[in-house]
Amino acid sequence: MGALGASISIQGVSHAFAAGAYAIRDISLAIDEGQFVSIVGPSGCGKTTILNLLAGLLVPQEGSVRLGSDAPRAGRHDVAYMLARDCLFPWRTARENAMLGTEFRGLPVDKRGARADEFLRKVGLQGFSGHYPKALSHGMRQRVALARTFSLESPILLMDEPFGALDAQTKLQLEDVLLELWNDERRTVLFITHDLAEAVVLSDRVIVMSPRPGVIVDDIPIPLPRPRSVRQLQKDARYHELYAKVWSRLEVGLSQAVAAK
Repeated sequence: MGALGASISIQGVSHAFAAGAYAIRDISLAIDEGQFVSIVGPSGCGKTTILNLLAGLLVPQEGSVRLGSDAPRAGRHDVAYMLARDCLFPWRTARENAMLGTEFRGLPVDKRGARADEFLRKVGLQGFSGHYPKALSHGMRQRVALARTFSLESPILLMDEPFGALDAQTKLQLEDVLLELWNDERRTVLFITHDLAEAVVLSDRVIVMSPRPGVIVDDIPIPLPRPRSVRQLQKDARYHELYAKVWSRLEVGLSQAVAAK
């Protein structure tokens, strides 16, 4: 892992949305090819800003951002972006929604259909491909969104709290689905979450950020063996130790922010 160098490189990046009102300050982060990295931190600390910079939706005001050797730009085919909401079109079936990204990218009809079928099966929706979003539960809709994202074959996945609005049981189920998908293909993932347990379960590393302006408080390796099972890890003492470490570092950042006010 990482033999081909950094898939994502962020060096000394700061970005403000108003004069002097920085969302992030002096962020430096390198992510190797095939790594799964999560970012945790309080609301407003700039987590989504980092994803938007990598997606080419924002241009850094200070510092540099690279995907491989190139600067990000909107519409790159090597990057897929999954949002917190499923964003399914209500007039399209689950299969048609799963095909949407590959349709935009001009993949032939037979190939995009095959990709959609493959990933709908992998997320457990092979029997629901003809259903419209109104007939699907929230969790099932997110499974369609996950299938749509993986169908793109992009080696870099940006995921902004994709399971944040789900109930606890559905979230655990989809975490297991994501672990299986990632284990099969080992794409580079930058994953935003407020759920510390989710970050530890999924990731190779957890980046902890401070309140706004967001800075990196810690970069914590997660040396739990793979493949992983969400349920099995609940019984593993190392998982609980790592969770406590991430929480402790998050608390430090919050305490420093309170003391600075």
